[in-house]
Amino acid sequence: MAEEPPTGPPPPSASSEQSRLKGHLGHLTREEEAALNDFKKLSAEQGLYRPETNTQRASHDDGTLVRYLRARKFVPQDAFAQFKDTEKWRKENNLDALYERIDIQDYQEARSVYPQWTGRRDRRGIPVYLYEVGKLDSKKMIAYSQATSKSKIKGPSPSRMLRLFALYENLTRFVMPLCSSVPGRPNPETPVDQSNNIVDISRVGLKQFWNLRSHMQDASQLATAHYPETLDRIFIIGAPSFFPTVWGWIKKWFDPITTSKIFILSQDQVKPTLSAFMDVSSIPKKYGGELDFECGMMPSLDPDLRKCLEIKDARLEELFLTGPTRWVDSEEGEMVALSVGSIDGKPHKEAVATLSSVAVRTATGSSIFLSQRSHPNFSATQLSSQPTSQPISAPQSRPQSKGTIPQTQMQSPPSNAAQPGLQQPLQTPQIQQPPPDPVQAAFQQSPQTPQMQSPQQMPPPVVPSQHAAQATVAPESESALPNGLGVKNQPASFDGSGETQNGGAAPPKSISMPPPQLQRAETQYMTPATEPSELKNFQ
Repeated sequence: MAEEPPTGPPPPSASSEQSRLKGHLGHLTREEEAALNDFKKLSAEQGLYRPETNTQRASHDDGTLVRYLRARKFVPQDAFAQFKDTEKWRKENNLDALYERIDIQDYQEARSVYPQWTGRRDRRGIPVYLYEVGKLDSKKMIAYSQATSKSKIKGPSPSRMLRLFALYENLTRFVMPLCSSVPGRPNPETPVDQSNNIVDISRVGLKQFWNLRSHMQDASQLATAHYPETLDRIFIIGAPSFFPTVWGWIKKWFDPITTSKIFILSQDQVKPTLSAFMDVSSIPKKYGGELDFECGMMPSLDPDLRKCLEIKDARLEELFLTGPTRWVDSEEGEMVALSVGSIDGKPHKEAVATLSSVAVRTATGSSIFLSQRSHPNFSATQLSSQPTSQPISAPQSRPQSKGTIPQTQMQSPPSNAAQPGLQQPLQTPQIQQPPPDPVQAAFQQSPQTPQMQSPQQMPPPVVPSQHAAQATVAPESESALPNGLGVKNQPASFDGSGETQNGGAAPPKSISMPPPQLQRAETQYMTPATEPSELKNFQ
């Protein structure tokens, strides 16, 4: 007899602040802090972790290390064993170079068959991903699995897996740092290091499930092994009547902790449950919300994200949101987004957007990649524009610095002032059609070209107010990517009856949290900014 899967929404206790922040950076108990220090010491002794010094940043931020500890119940030796395996895996597959050089068309093809960021966040600031499994027909999946990679980076893993790795790197290097840095979310002292997934499996037949099993298993097991504790919740929508049959092998892809984060919703539970965790404006229309988003479209940034960003033009917005992108800190205390990868075999690197200094960086190891960790010209004076505060005792002491950014540094530059690292100031996108270029051509070749807003539809960048400029520095940490399954455009239902097997718990009415404020709480878990000189190196 098939094992019954868990049904119903998360219990009301899941929305409590104590439940949400337990074991997260900025809310560790004394015992958990001691475990973090022991983990650092053990990793340093084995040559896998380099503590911060007066002239050199730490090799990994505290947020990354805490994720391994959470996954192993704060047992330092167990966390170290998984951390050691991951560091070996990253080196064998040359992960830093992979993300830096992956062919943009390869990246686009991978993005079309895995969970996609909607551009929205839940009420805690956690990004929301959508996965529509019904779109993954056998013809599409055969073409994807047999496609010859254009990327020159090779490794022991198959080409399809290397492309999947790049998607996880995008979550940790781009999406999580962005969501952590935007002011106004509750508990800014805790970095965003997880993701939520809406997985739509309506109208997916048993044969299709069987054909997709290895594809979905790859993503699930990769996250469990090398991107631990990057999943907040999976909401499964539209489960067919045979789902208990396949649940037995699906649950084997996850560890028990991750399995406990999966919630199977009946049709009448979808909107009440999703709206308890996120605004209706961030829920896709077909699930009862107001967001016009489907898989294959370009992420639709929420207003709080967009008003802190200055994107150079509409063409670069597509590259910014749907290609491999990472953040670099400028000398002025702003975050600059670099579009990376390759086009027609040629390396590509371009500054495409700037995140205002009002949005304070929560540095993560995902964006402190190998080439930046050992920069020969790095010095402590380069950190003066991004102050930090003294952390808890660690294997090696860290330099003290202030916990707030001076107001003079927080003010936005005049509209006619050149932005750091760019040859011309960032402006509101112009209506004139830009001339064809290799970047645009690469995206036009993609099988699922994301839909892009026209310049007329895009709101102009908002200059932060003086009130917003009073923001103080937030913590620093890392994150990692989604572990969903998914489908789309169909009414959700469960096992034919439209009701849950065990009745489930009533969805929480809302998440308890303080009203959003721009004031950022000072934290003890800051790590230094990334190397700003890179903005000059590639120009």
